[in-house]
Amino acid sequence: MTDIQQIQLKTIKGADATLADYAGKVVLAVNVASKCGLTPQYEGLEKLYADYRDKGLVVAGFPANDFGAQEPGSNDEIATFCTTNFGVDFPMFEKIVVSGPDKHPLYAALTSALPEAQGDGDSFRERLKGYGMTPNPVPEILWNFEKFVIAKDGSVAARFAPTTPPDDPALVAAIEAELAK
Repeated sequence: MTDIQQIQLKTIKGADATLADYAGKVVLAVNVASKCGLTPQYEGLEKLYADYRDKGLVVAGFPANDFGAQEPGSNDEIATFCTTNFGVDFPMFEKIVVSGPDKHPLYAALTSALPEAQGDGDSFRERLKGYGMTPNPVPEILWNFEKFVIAKDGSVAARFAPTTPPDDPALVAAIEAELAK
């Protein structure tokens, strides 16, 4: 099994990073997009980060253009969009691929560790089909804003469907449970 905390990443500004930079903290990893119907979740993610950062939570945004070409911008454009429109202060990473054969090693490890998401993934999958789209099969990422709760030790504690809002009681409970450990 891959040690998720040691996978090489780059911040949205191009600096080398790993999730080990947040060792001892709970990380909520989210694949994000700027032109998605779920984009307003940025506001809730920032609130979650503000509410829990002093308790040890880090929200980590991973822009991806995998779904409907909804993240077409450059890293600089994405960073500006997030700051200007949503006041995003949580760590953002460079744009990556989160599904398919070219997916980033982090997302390969996350989806392998926890193949199925909690939440209304099935109804969202049906809505995507209604729009003429072919949703990714499990264990692939279904859409933008899928959420992974990564425990302090780097294990994957929970996975939530894209339509699970940041203030969802089950997501908040999963984060609080990991913070309490």
